[in-house]
Amino acid sequence: MGGTVPRLPTGIVSPVTFDSDPVPAPLRWAVWLLRAEAVALGVVAAWLIWSDLTARSTDLTSALLVTAFAVAGAAALWALGGALVRRRAGARAPAIVLQLMLLPVGWYMIQGGLGWLGLPLMALGLAVAGLLVSSPTNRALGFD
Repeated sequence: MGGTVPRLPTGIVSPVTFDSDPVPAPLRWAVWLLRAEAVALGVVAAWLIWSDLTARSTDLTSALLVTAFAVAGAAALWALGGALVRRRAGARAPAIVLQLMLLPVGWYMIQGGLGWLGLPLMALGLAVAGLLVSSPTNRALGFD
């Protein structure tokens, strides 16, 4: 009977396979920058919460809406970064829209005398949008 029964691999754990297709560098950088933006906006949201709680007089509705907008923006940026690192193609378009929204914000900052902040914001938005439409990112997300 020798040789008629196939040999089973020893042990109870199946072999480990490594991901042969890692996240490309442009997508990794885009996710890192989206998450950095989320953290920065989270800091702004925390400051707004502190400001709402310590203000002597304020329009409560407007203050809460601005604070909620900042919190929602930080959560959206963080979630989009997570979805992109998991290669969810549907997260790319909203991420690009949020990055392009930095262009008018930066423009009005420049017009208001805050060019030192407006120009880097515009450059950041264009850089992340460029990373999100690059060829390696397109391939990683399934766009050919």
